[in-house]
Amino acid sequence: MENITRFPAPASDASKDVVALSCHHQMHFDPVPLSRLFAERDMHEAEEIVCRMLEDIAMRLDMLQRAMAEQTFTTMERPARRIAAVADQLGLTEVAIAVGHVLTCLAQEDGIALDATMARLERSFDVAVSEVWEFRDL
Repeated sequence: MENITRFPAPASDASKDVVALSCHHQMHFDPVPLSRLFAERDMHEAEEIVCRMLEDIAMRLDMLQRAMAEQTFTTMERPARRIAAVADQLGLTEVAIAVGHVLTCLAQEDGIALDATMARLERSFDVAVSEVWEFRDL
């Protein structure tokens, strides 16, 4: 007797069952806080402040990623709130919104949604870093 596993044939019109979601990396960004910072400080000092703030967000994002990997969800609220506060200070609206959604997922104890919103937070932070430096160059 031959042991062969046969896979089902592809659906005749699979496109009706699949919804393609596109993620446009369009950053919601408020330039006012950065404009104010660069107007009040000299260029070098303002850049150092922005770097420290972005590093703070990156460090706390790393804390969130480790907590996700270790499934220690109770430790995620504090660094998430700190990210939101710093993002608001820099005008990174999209990052702050994504953190709000992460906090909602934590409150609802929804692991699947938390995974998705964490991925969105990571993407929005990556785009935000580019937006900040492009803004600075203007």
